[in-house]
Amino acid sequence: MKIEGLAQRLARKVREHPDRVYARTMSGDITYRALSGAADTVSARLHAAGVGRGDKVVVMMKNSPMSLALIIALLKSGIVWVPANPALVGVQLAHVIRQVEASLIVCDPAASPSIEGCGAAARLGTMVVEDASLPPAAAPPWAGDMPEPSELATIMFTSGTTGPAKGVQVTNLMLELAAKAVLLCSDAKPRDNFYMWEPFYHIGGAQVLLLPFFEDISLTVRDRFSASQFWSDVSTAGCTHIHHLGGVIQLLLKQPASRFDRDHKVRVAWGGGCVPAAWRPFEERFGVEVRECYGMTEASSLTTCNLKGVVGSVGRPLPWFNVELKNEDGRVLGPGEGRGEIVVTTSLPGAIFPGYFNAPEATAKALRPEGFHTGDIGSWDDSGMLFFHGRMSDSIRCRGENVSAYEVEATANRHPAVEESAMIGVPAEIGEYDIQLFVRLKPGSAVSEEDVSTWLETQLAPYQRPRFISFVDNFPKTPSQRIQKHLLPMEPRGRWERPSNRPLPKPLHDPQ
Repeated sequence: MKIEGLAQRLARKVREHPDRVYARTMSGDITYRALSGAADTVSARLHAAGVGRGDKVVVMMKNSPMSLALIIALLKSGIVWVPANPALVGVQLAHVIRQVEASLIVCDPAASPSIEGCGAAARLGTMVVEDASLPPAAAPPWAGDMPEPSELATIMFTSGTTGPAKGVQVTNLMLELAAKAVLLCSDAKPRDNFYMWEPFYHIGGAQVLLLPFFEDISLTVRDRFSASQFWSDVSTAGCTHIHHLGGVIQLLLKQPASRFDRDHKVRVAWGGGCVPAAWRPFEERFGVEVRECYGMTEASSLTTCNLKGVVGSVGRPLPWFNVELKNEDGRVLGPGEGRGEIVVTTSLPGAIFPGYFNAPEATAKALRPEGFHTGDIGSWDDSGMLFFHGRMSDSIRCRGENVSAYEVEATANRHPAVEESAMIGVPAEIGEYDIQLFVRLKPGSAVSEEDVSTWLETQLAPYQRPRFISFVDNFPKTPSQRIQKHLLPMEPRGRWERPSNRPLPKPLHDPQ
């Protein structure tokens, strides 16, 4: 595979197609000429502030033309982009700033108080951006050396669903591979238009931003996801591709039927997080092919893709990756040999990250001589298709058995009154752990914790059944809509406890 470089590809686009539309936004179209010129203006401002090549700049901005120009400026000039969720506060925000030894923080006005109050600061302070519009080309074109593919482009912090976030070092080569993987998995064709709602500060958004650099396509960029307006917006914009993350497909299925369900040009929904029960209903209702992928930021975002339509599978490895499943003893598992940890290797040097920034112990645990240990659990079917079964770390020992949160949550989510759920382990009175289940009910549902527990007893093995159940109004979530379990209370007030001697009811009909 030919690796060209991000800045090099943008420069080529500007030379060959300066007035072609790169992206359509709510405030107007952005051409390659305008994008590059705006980035040069921002680069000049950064250098005037004392920021140089290799410095770390924390960016806390929502999607906007200005934040887009800033990201491209950083990538063009070799300054390391450190994206951060604008909603971060307190110790989590301070952790990011200190971990990367930030030279500068650039933020929207709304994020400024959080930065001031977090107890950490960048070497050059904070630059507050008042105007979110695209800057004019008011500076000479960037004349410095373009970053090489092997140079560090960004430090992206993991979602932090089970503990403090780690900064993944992502090179220019890895970002290029992430974009090319999307083009391959989504079957992109010239003149396609990708609908982009993902935050720029998430790898799912970053890779989409770069797609037009490598194919004759354009983007329709929005500042956030809206389930109620999704299909009407997609239809009006003439989009051909959509990206699903977390529970997006389930959210869209729950919207009332409308004429826009089929009045659109979308061919493919690519991404991760489509549960098997929603797969075919989504395809049949909206006339869109689901292409499920698996990957991690540490391995250039996408590692596998399901091009065969096998429901529930994340497919086969991309051409530059190899995937093995290994049990606790390190033995490689084949089809029919059960579940094991997903271990990734590559034939393309640099496709796997060089390590976590300033975290040698975490790096050594993940990067081993035999490959990148993902900490994820998978299995093969007889045809060589990979199935994802959750995180290894997202399980507990209960009654001498390993209990997967993925399996308990997937079961609980099938209850007709349950919108979503999250399982954690809480210390048991005698050894190991008990199961605490948090549940968010569907609007208007009138069930009790005991009702949910009674139903779960017909669906789960005895060692999988929650001892404690708590209803919540909302869950703390990451930008990719993953529940942040480390923020859930170990002993929530008023939690319901299952009586230890309650007899098991007879099996009930599974609503799914």
